[in-house]
Amino acid sequence: MSQPRFDRRLFLRATAATGAAVTVGGLSAPTASAAPGGFPDYTYVRTLLTPSQLKYNPTGEIIFPCVRGVYDKLSAPLGRYYLYYGPHDAPGGICLAYGNSLEGPFTEYPNNPIVANNWQPHYSVSHVASPHVMWHESTKELWLYFHGENTTTRLARSKDGINFTYDKVVLSTSMLPSGTTETSYARVFPHELASRGAHYVMVFMLNNTTNHRDIHWGWSADGRTWTYDQQPLIRHADVGAVNVGGPHLLYRNNSTYVVYNKDKESGGDLMITEVGNDFSKRNHLGVFYNSRSGAPENGRSAAPSFGTDGGVPYMIYEAGERLAGSIAMARG
Repeated sequence: MSQPRFDRRLFLRATAATGAAVTVGGLSAPTASAAPGGFPDYTYVRTLLTPSQLKYNPTGEIIFPCVRGVYDKLSAPLGRYYLYYGPHDAPGGICLAYGNSLEGPFTEYPNNPIVANNWQPHYSVSHVASPHVMWHESTKELWLYFHGENTTTRLARSKDGINFTYDKVVLSTSMLPSGTTETSYARVFPHELASRGAHYVMVFMLNNTTNHRDIHWGWSADGRTWTYDQQPLIRHADVGAVNVGGPHLLYRNNSTYVVYNKDKESGGDLMITEVGNDFSKRNHLGVFYNSRSGAPENGRSAAPSFGTDGGVPYMIYEAGERLAGSIAMARG
């Protein structure tokens, strides 16, 4: 089969606005058949971070990676790429690793966590988790969205990606319909919605008293003050799942897609839905990444983050059972 043509717009939402695309010699895109939506297929390569090998390891588990290219954003970064992650269970903690290639290796920052569950006078919670970092072009800052508790998503801002200043609460259960019990695992992307006066969109997981998790979304002019759709963007039942979560936006062929994970009871794969540039579509395209039954995935992949290195697409994600996995890397 001939090698597919790589479309750099694929990562407009995932990497171009955040600097995660870079040319590195010696890498070339492997031949692969197309995944749904014309995306490249991804193949597991290796684990990048394993809890037992980390100095900061309070709970024996880590989740929710977010990789960002900082080589052209920061004056003296520790490496070309920053990889944010952390444990979920109490006390959690937002952590950082750094490296010079999306292939790895990544080195643990020695003073993790860089954001803890007690940040006076702003909050004291049981845990903080699920870091998502976005390059905010107009302020030349890295903006960190993270949850703690599960009911509340917060924003902190940084000039160097390590030392953060607390900003505000940007999402809470009180902003969604009555009966909402959890609003977490948010990711934010630059995205133009002229009809709504918005330059950013957020996708996140919502739980309610039925104890079924759906994907919701919101929009913002500045990334700080948000409006949220009161109806789900992706309903669990519409894709044959008990729960869905860990959403991420991708862009290809002039359309916008959400990649997200099913829970293991529903198969543990990553799924993809086309929502369109105005988020009016609900085109459920099926499996985006088929989780392997063997280690380290053990039938579950979740919370993907995407980047390119030398034109080669990469996916950094949770591999393994919930709260018992590693951070893995797959190559497209």
